[in-house]
Amino acid sequence: MSKVLVPLAGGFEEIEAVSIIDVLRRAEIEVIVASLDAQKLVKGANGIVIQADVELKDVDADTLDMIVLPGGWDGTYALADDERVQSILKDMDAKGKNIGAICAAPFALNKAGVLKQNYTCYPSVEEQIREDGYKGDSAMVVQDGNVMTSRGPATAICFALEIVKKLKGDEFYEMLHGGLLATYCK
Repeated sequence: MSKVLVPLAGGFEEIEAVSIIDVLRRAEIEVIVASLDAQKLVKGANGIVIQADVELKDVDADTLDMIVLPGGWDGTYALADDERVQSILKDMDAKGKNIGAICAAPFALNKAGVLKQNYTCYPSVEEQIREDGYKGDSAMVVQDGNVMTSRGPATAICFALEIVKKLKGDEFYEMLHGGLLATYCK
């Protein structure tokens, strides 16, 4: 079974985090929701509280197949400043493991030095990353090597479906794509 880490930091974008967690679990992918500290109740950007499964310090990064960062500016800055998150990103990239980020979160990938040439993110965030390689609205999801990025809240289901395709294959993707009525993702 594939194992994906979704770290949550205060101020995360709820639609993105929940969509990713939900779609991946529907695909029978083990999702570990981790808080950055001992406070397992993490408040999102819009005041919704999500309970993490574990603290990040208790996650064995060697067992992971992928890490996926939800956006939201406060959460993104916290992920970019957290030494453990940055270390996991660098280690997974060095091993060629899958990395994903949506909305503002490619900023945290860039800080770790793992963001590849081609990417997308929430409009205006590219100004804090780099204009070169930014694909804007030409695609909801951009894959470059082992890194997958997406634009924002409305693209979260499409992003999660692309993660499913990458980790579980076309059959799971097609099954979920149809069941979720996500025809706009193609």
